[in-house]
Amino acid sequence: MLIVNPFATATSPAGRDALVHTLSAHFHLDVEHTTHRGHAGELAQRALAEEFDVVIVHGGDGSVNEAANGLLDPPNASDPTRRRPALAVIPGGSANVFARTLGIDADPLAATRQIIGLIDSGQCRRIGLGHAADRWFLFNCGMGMDAVVVHAMEDKRHAGKAATPMRYLWTTVSSFLRNAGSSATFDVEIPGRDPITGARFGFVSNTSPWTYLGKREIRTNPNTGFDSRLGVFVATSSGALRNIPLAVRLLAQADPKARHLFRDDDVEAVRFVAAEPIDVQMDGDYIGAFTDIRFGHRRAALDVVAPLATSTTDTTK
Repeated sequence: MLIVNPFATATSPAGRDALVHTLSAHFHLDVEHTTHRGHAGELAQRALAEEFDVVIVHGGDGSVNEAANGLLDPPNASDPTRRRPALAVIPGGSANVFARTLGIDADPLAATRQIIGLIDSGQCRRIGLGHAADRWFLFNCGMGMDAVVVHAMEDKRHAGKAATPMRYLWTTVSSFLRNAGSSATFDVEIPGRDPITGARFGFVSNTSPWTYLGKREIRTNPNTGFDSRLGVFVATSSGALRNIPLAVRLLAQADPKARHLFRDDDVEAVRFVAAEPIDVQMDGDYIGAFTDIRFGHRRAALDVVAPLATSTTDTTK
């Protein structure tokens, strides 16, 4: 099954027709277009029930997240013995973090040819996933500033503005400056560690990089990967003077560290607790404001069509 989000940032009718034609020449293909939020998950559930071999998603990270959740049971009720379709991604969004992290070409037609070759050769990886709010996430969640940025970007997209890298950068800078004086904080609980109090923003990652700025990788947790557990990146200040040096280190791809920063690249579980609701994003989509959100990890949760990992510790299939 090919699930297409026709509203994704980097898709076009001509491009979609070309990749459908290319895929149809190689495989028996059921093409479905999404029409509303959550539709990719509904279509993936149908593909699971009808025992498709592979679900290919042409869209952004939000559509891929929906499809992954449709293919899997909820985290608290998963059945690891059930046969499920593998997930493949042809990038169609503005960031395409998940596809690029898997090693899928950023160009949709090149990615289509790559996916065909991977399926023909049987290359499939089984990767670990994070979960929170009874949903699976593919690459990261965040509470606080990055969720504020995602929320602001969604508002801009709904107003008809394109989600370009420069718009993301400007929205990030302006959001930091606008919210530097905010009193909203949360506490971070990690088993076996003292609580971190007064956090201003925090990320929980399932892999690295955390995101891309154009072609530049931004790695908040460089040693977190699909074969490790979760990465945690928590800052207790949102002030510009304290975070500009940290941002420079991230942009320079240097080891991220600062006095107001807590970082661990391999933890089993995390909990964020706030006195008042704070914005949360998941895989680049705003999912609401929370006062209490728990993050967990599951190894070998999802089969993906992707080049085999170079790390000897990665679980492959």
